[in-house]
Amino acid sequence: MSTDYKPTLNLPDTGFAMKANLAQREPAWVAEWQEKKLYEQIREARKGAPKFILHDGPPYANGDIHLGHAVNKVLKDIIVKSKSMAGFDAPYVPGWDCHGLPIELNVEKKVGKAGVKVSPKEFRQHCRDYAQSQVEKQRTDFMRLGILGDWFNPYLTMNYGQEADIIRSLGRIAHNGHLQKGFKPVNWCVDCGSALAEAEVEYYDKTSDAVDVGFPVTNTALLTQAFGIADVGNLPVFLVIWTTTPWTLPANHAISVNPAFNYVLAKINHEGRELAIVVAEALLEACLARYGAELHEVLGVATGAAIANFVAVNEPSAEDGKLFNKSVTAGVSAPYVSHPFIAGRHVYVLAGNHVTADSGTGLVHTAPAHGVDDFLIWSLVTDPSWALPEWFDREFSKPVDGGGVFLPATPLFAGLHVTKANQPIIDEVKERSQDNRALLLAHKKIQHSYPHCWRHKTPIIFRATPQWFISMEQKGLRPAAMEAIQGVQWVPDWGQARIEGMIDGRPDWCISRQRTWGVPIALFVHKETGELHPDTEALIEKVALKVEQEGIDAWFDLQPAELLGDDAANYDKVSDTLDVWFDSGVTHSAVLERRPELKFPADIYLEGSDQHRGWFQSSLLTAVAMYGTAPYKTVLTHGFTVDSKGNKLSKSMGNTKGLEPQDVTKTLGADIIRLWVAATDYRGEMSVSTEILTRTSDAYRRLRNTMRYLLSNLVGFDPAQHLVPVEQMMSLDRWIMDRAFLLQEDIKAAYETFQFHQIYHKLNNFCVGDLSAVYLDIIKDRQYTTKADALARRSAQTALFHIAEAFVRWIAPIMSFTAHEIWAELPGVRADSVFLATWYEHLQALPAGSTDATLSTEFWEQVLAVKTAVNKEIEEARNRKEVGKALSAEVDLYVAPELKATLAALGDELRFVLITSAVRLHDLGEQGVATDVQGLRVAVTASTYQSCVRCWHHLADVGTHAEHPELCGRCVVNVVGAGEVRKFA
Repeated sequence: MSTDYKPTLNLPDTGFAMKANLAQREPAWVAEWQEKKLYEQIREARKGAPKFILHDGPPYANGDIHLGHAVNKVLKDIIVKSKSMAGFDAPYVPGWDCHGLPIELNVEKKVGKAGVKVSPKEFRQHCRDYAQSQVEKQRTDFMRLGILGDWFNPYLTMNYGQEADIIRSLGRIAHNGHLQKGFKPVNWCVDCGSALAEAEVEYYDKTSDAVDVGFPVTNTALLTQAFGIADVGNLPVFLVIWTTTPWTLPANHAISVNPAFNYVLAKINHEGRELAIVVAEALLEACLARYGAELHEVLGVATGAAIANFVAVNEPSAEDGKLFNKSVTAGVSAPYVSHPFIAGRHVYVLAGNHVTADSGTGLVHTAPAHGVDDFLIWSLVTDPSWALPEWFDREFSKPVDGGGVFLPATPLFAGLHVTKANQPIIDEVKERSQDNRALLLAHKKIQHSYPHCWRHKTPIIFRATPQWFISMEQKGLRPAAMEAIQGVQWVPDWGQARIEGMIDGRPDWCISRQRTWGVPIALFVHKETGELHPDTEALIEKVALKVEQEGIDAWFDLQPAELLGDDAANYDKVSDTLDVWFDSGVTHSAVLERRPELKFPADIYLEGSDQHRGWFQSSLLTAVAMYGTAPYKTVLTHGFTVDSKGNKLSKSMGNTKGLEPQDVTKTLGADIIRLWVAATDYRGEMSVSTEILTRTSDAYRRLRNTMRYLLSNLVGFDPAQHLVPVEQMMSLDRWIMDRAFLLQEDIKAAYETFQFHQIYHKLNNFCVGDLSAVYLDIIKDRQYTTKADALARRSAQTALFHIAEAFVRWIAPIMSFTAHEIWAELPGVRADSVFLATWYEHLQALPAGSTDATLSTEFWEQVLAVKTAVNKEIEEARNRKEVGKALSAEVDLYVAPELKATLAALGDELRFVLITSAVRLHDLGEQGVATDVQGLRVAVTASTYQSCVRCWHHLADVGTHAEHPELCGRCVVNVVGAGEVRKFA
């Protein structure tokens, strides 16, 4: 009857489950962290340590979080936790953007418009309540992702104290001379009824009406004189413009030309009519083709400067490099062009070098109310310092209201919405073409990229309105910001060129909005001069103190006389609110400088790649305007989430099903999201799908099983009693410690440089390669078969313990829940949480220059290369049915002298490394099979000996021990004797 030797084996055992059940178990761990105040414990543990500050860019407090939010917060959490693991005091203060239009729109659906169904004050309270409810909902979802932070003391832009500090920031910017009141064209959404920031504009393809319109020349003598010809007889003459916004023609007051271009006065035949047109010489051929017209004769050629009423530029200004110089030169002495359909309106010809000859006609329709360049050249010509002739009317029409409707005084098109005005205006021009009062030369539909509102996804317009601006030029903000960019580390490095391009080319920042729910522009402006109150700095502080107590209602309820006394009659109280990008942009002051656990500047800002035109930029401009420096040392950018086809994830596209973080945490668990984020190179687009997450789950399972194996083989191990000093450990155990030590250095460096995908790949390779395929495979024999307290086993357990201690720290920033679970299963006295720990310090590299040949990397590289070659030959023999399992084989190695000496150093333990029952070394000859290892040939044969029922080795002495006839001698010693002695493996 066979003896049951199973009780004599050291079989693995652990409470660390094979199946993670993350979706079911993670919520309890979130609750545990809150109950134990883990975040507060970390802060206490790191008190006095060097600080590392990641400043949170605030998500908008509106709607559920999506996978893009999850990516952003997980990346931040990985950085914060890794910095804490590196010994830094790395607090994380989450924040929310709480003012602005989206919240207003949602509140309007419930309570109606402010000032109509509810008072503005009541409306603001509803907005505040709504924003708070959204914060609470989003906070729950963020916490569910395992993100640690000061969740119940976040920064909110609607907190009274922060609203006050936003006002103070405005005051400081005004004090430094960067604030400007102006009447300029701004991005305007007719659906929002408000100006838009640059970051609130997105570009989509739009189908537009492209028209070539001739403006009638009413004084041909002036024109022919400019062209140096006698006359044109009775020919009707037109200056021709090309535009894709016919609706702006009612606002036209000028035609712009380039002073350096040559223009032709061309006699043509168009649809059977003889007429003359003026276009750029370089574009004449393209224009004729577009019109289907025949050229009869070029009557004259003149420069743009010669045909202009005013030349507003000679060359770019040396002061700011902008398109318009600071001087104006008079040209043609009287107006000679009329508007095509607005009676009595002169159209002036202005020369500026913003005009190009890339397309169109080389003459640009100029409507100061609806174009940035249009407004700039008009403003230059009408500058009060320039003495204009009496025939020039400085005023220009502003025919469109905030809702996109032509005002009642607009000739012909009053009450018409701009989106419906194109065809009626084209029809009007076409009708007037019959008697030469205008000329429609071409009309076709074109598709082109056009700015849209990011909220409504509808086309925007440019609309000149009185607004408040942060000037890019007035006090040198643009060059100062460009200089500050140089001192920042941009990750990836292309981020620097991107933000430089945006700062270099951006217009003044329009910071005013005509909204109810927003931080007020708390200024008093003189009714006659338009100047700010001389005590603005002190007044700002008085207002801020009131707002600290009552919130923004303190300003809206304020009677000017409370602060200005009798002087109140001379000042207007500004009613506009601030752009929400200003709110979040000044959090470097309102949050970093205010909270004692934080500091300015932040070590890092991390957001999506769209924030070079958003938060990165608004933060940079306000910080430079206030302090002359950037608010961050490093800026890290991540890409957008896209589906497997490369399409951006969007509910409207229907490609988010099952991929919202709320869905994934309920099915796979948050650690799968976190591992996917870490495994993906976030510098580009981040592909995700159900299949990708499933593959991530498989990778997670491999990592988990590796840790489970380590933990299960620590059964009965108490580090306080059983930890083997490194110098007494087996050579193989010291080798794996060396591999782990080197890996830890790589992992720390990858965390330091934010290369999280490298950590994933290095961890995976270590688990699959050095650990599972090599070390764990080799040590199974001594782990299971040696005596429980044998040095051979305790040495292996010591190595496993050190690796597990390091491993749990390596994965903690990424797989936070799993690390928390592992930490509880590790033997020994330890802190309450892995997140209170720092990088493990007890891994040791192999000693340099050791006299023991088995304690070198090169030694084990050679031995393991031989093992790989032997495994290959054993597999070949198995395929030929010559052997069964590896332990049923015996191996003869025919080796060169140097390699033979290396292998001989392991003695009989070489068979344990090669996992065969016997290994014999011979001098190199012709026997055996050649291998990839130079100087090695291998012969594999089946063992003729019986297998030991305990260790499965086939050995000659099995059956020779009377009391244990089924065991080999080694197992007899391990079962009833003093135990075998191992030195190497």
